[in-house]
Amino acid sequence: MNSKKKNVRETVLELLETIEKNQSYSNLLLHHAIEKNYLPTKDIGLLTELTYGTLQRKMTLDFFLKPFLKKANKIESWVKNLLRLTLYQMVYLDKIPDRAAIFEAVEIAKKRGHKGIASMVNGVLRSIQREGLPSLTSIEDAAERLAIETSHPQWLIKRWIEQFGYERTKAMGEINLTAPLQTARVNTTRITREECSKRLLEEGFQLELSPIIPEAIRALKGNLASSAAFKEGLLTIQDESSMLVAYALGAAKDEMVLDACAAPGGKSTHIAEKMKNRGQVISLDLHEHKVKLINDNARRLELHNIQTRTMDSRQAAENFPPESFDRVLLDAPCSGLGVMRRKPDMKYTKKEQDIFQLSNIQRDLLESVSSLVKKGGVLVYSTCTVDREENENTVADFLKHHLDFEGDTNFKDRMPEAVRPLIIGFDLQVLPQDFGSDGFYIACLRKKV
Repeated sequence: MNSKKKNVRETVLELLETIEKNQSYSNLLLHHAIEKNYLPTKDIGLLTELTYGTLQRKMTLDFFLKPFLKKANKIESWVKNLLRLTLYQMVYLDKIPDRAAIFEAVEIAKKRGHKGIASMVNGVLRSIQREGLPSLTSIEDAAERLAIETSHPQWLIKRWIEQFGYERTKAMGEINLTAPLQTARVNTTRITREECSKRLLEEGFQLELSPIIPEAIRALKGNLASSAAFKEGLLTIQDESSMLVAYALGAAKDEMVLDACAAPGGKSTHIAEKMKNRGQVISLDLHEHKVKLINDNARRLELHNIQTRTMDSRQAAENFPPESFDRVLLDAPCSGLGVMRRKPDMKYTKKEQDIFQLSNIQRDLLESVSSLVKKGGVLVYSTCTVDREENENTVADFLKHHLDFEGDTNFKDRMPEAVRPLIIGFDLQVLPQDFGSDGFYIACLRKKV
């Protein structure tokens, strides 16, 4: 066991450093740090809050720090992260007194650096305490101000304002600064939502029933992945937006369904459950270790109608007979701009050109899997992003070059009632602020008979 335990703030500082240096995903590192440092349960909440909070608001914190760092020569990245972390507590956390946050920062600076660094850290933080923060209203350009206010890169805020307007962009930027709720899908082939909720309540979880998805629940307290119900295969951790895909696909009991980019299997298993463990879902993924995750999930949920294959879906047309599937789902690799609440560090590493590069891959995938859809069959294209280039433009381009497909406007009737008002025509863009779920896009197409 690790006898030299680090305190919470030292652990947070290490995490922030690793994320910045290695561009590692914060959610994976955080989980590892909790296990490695044997943190008491009472500290896990603070560790999560400080890590995510400092990452979420990095650009805002840097704006606040800038005037106070003018005199400081080039400072090391760990010192900058220590200042961000401490300022986050001073500005955004009511329960931690400033003096306690500053004291901790100075102690860490002494331990990791030298007296001069500790003195500089103390000086900067005391100056902020004395003089107050610079005002965001000093930024004249509205897009730039919103970018700093919500800590999103300016290129992204500008794209969103162009696509969704200022107000919806502002709402999206603001909700991206908050932690998402954990949601789960009840395995209705084995238990009802009511029975499953009752069991979870008995286990000590606090829940509410999803107002969006009839088989979903929201965790208000506790990690549902650690529940007995999860281990027994009675539920799957999945975001509510992602659950909409199986509704859009509308697979029936004895059909042949292809899930072209399936790992880790959330959508495949949902489709299989909706098919009442009948018919067949063929789930593909490029990586063998990810295909294993699909198999593990199917086994845990006791679903026998899923068959997996390791394959690049761009080669799917060469591996299956033409028109061999009633329904095909392409949940395409994307920029993931709809899940930034879960991976706040993503905001600072994405580049605008990524969107256009991904759009080419998405078009190639659609090209490949479309030939596998039977006449009269359904092709659903989905992403967990909120950008027209990867979403509406990709679908429009596909329809322009494939006159044998058309938008399936009937898909609205298959969707849960709560989301129907957002559907115009044959597609749906969910923004994070619509239901508090991930940003997600779904387009439903039908092959003409």
